[in-house]
Amino acid sequence: MIIKVYLNKQEYRYDVFQIINLFYNLEEIIFTDNNADMDILINDNNIVIKYMDKSYEFIKEENFKLKEAVKLAVYNFLSSLTGIEFPWGTLIGIRPSKIALNLINKGKTDSEIIDYYSRQFKANTSKAQLCIDIAKLEKEFVNLDTNTVSIYIGMPFCPTRCLYCSFASNPIGSCADIVEPYLAALSKEIESAAKFIEDKGLNIECVYFGGGTPTAVNDQQFETIMNIIYKNLISGRNIKEFTVECGRPDSITENKLRTMKKNKVHRISINPQTMNDETLKKIGRHHTSADVVNKFNMARSLGFDNINMDIIVGLEGEKLSHIDNTCNALYELNPDSITVHGLSIKRASKLHENILRNRALEQINQSEINKMYDRTAELAHSLKMKPYYMYRQKNMFGNMENVGYAKSSKEGIYNIEMIEEQQTIIALGADAVSKVVFPKENRIERDGNVKDVREYINRIDEMISKKNNLLSELYK
Repeated sequence: MIIKVYLNKQEYRYDVFQIINLFYNLEEIIFTDNNADMDILINDNNIVIKYMDKSYEFIKEENFKLKEAVKLAVYNFLSSLTGIEFPWGTLIGIRPSKIALNLINKGKTDSEIIDYYSRQFKANTSKAQLCIDIAKLEKEFVNLDTNTVSIYIGMPFCPTRCLYCSFASNPIGSCADIVEPYLAALSKEIESAAKFIEDKGLNIECVYFGGGTPTAVNDQQFETIMNIIYKNLISGRNIKEFTVECGRPDSITENKLRTMKKNKVHRISINPQTMNDETLKKIGRHHTSADVVNKFNMARSLGFDNINMDIIVGLEGEKLSHIDNTCNALYELNPDSITVHGLSIKRASKLHENILRNRALEQINQSEINKMYDRTAELAHSLKMKPYYMYRQKNMFGNMENVGYAKSSKEGIYNIEMIEEQQTIIALGADAVSKVVFPKENRIERDGNVKDVREYINRIDEMISKKNNLLSELYK
């Protein structure tokens, strides 16, 4: 199905598209001057919409910006037409808790903030309260010292590529010939970053080793790169948090876990995504829910006391009963934190390719989606966890959110720093994006390494030079 839209003011095209896409996310939306299905006329004081023999007029309140009024008008009309209401209303932004933090800093009460989310965005009370809770907790962790940075290190390999994945993650079986050259290039970049940090007298708060799957390489290769990280970035420093995202249970071995303990890793992730074996096969994971349990128990037996587990709401074919099964299994394991992701349909994923081939996802009504998310919140509560960070993505399942829950003192500090964007993050590895924060100028400059692994290997000196030049603008 194609929806043709006439819009008299093209500067609001993106905003209109985003709201229509909430309600018709698998349809093609085209803006046109002729033969439109939907007419949207934006005036200074009102917005008029005509679609499917129905018309609607929205009168703009004086204190509303026209951009927000346009989004509210389209949302109200389509909500009335379809009978669907989204918990976040018109909020599309990646970091909705920033709004709450800004209002808290202005001295607004919880009730005033909840009212603001409702009036401005049609967001419901529970989502507004979630933003408030997270903003209050994040405020305790956000680092504002320019001379303190965090480090991200990327491993662009995985045992297999999951159906929904859009990251730089190459199946390890077909990339064996470039693993060693990649690790050599990565080691060079790590050593260069360490030298820059040392020369400038900077402090490191967090080191996060992610990907991809860092543990996708063999035991010896993993030990080699972990030794490099420890020697250059951990040893002799007062690091608050060193995280390794083990991710895939089929990549975890006892030797790798022992290597992490030896190199002072504080926090690891073992990510099932689901504890339903049929779904694991569908999404391209070559492990079972029993493997998750075994590797989790192995890590516990070796002394890991800060283990995160990721789950995804909205995987193909899953309903409330599947989420319930996953939550029951995680309750028995009792991890220290969980991160709940909503399925996001990324253009670079196999899932998006399947949709383009007309293999559409089974649609689940918003009411059941809300219940699925509620079930994960119940799990967190039963494990005595509180929400500590959140972000949203485009084309998310049910227009929901990704939220991290943690027990007290088990919050992922790097996650907070990354989302709040108040701290410089130096990112190393293929497709890693550094964020350099210039607080006095209220700006962030990004520097991305090339995504292709072979290009990264061949151009490593260029990547190092470019990053150091940007960092030198801040640390003169």
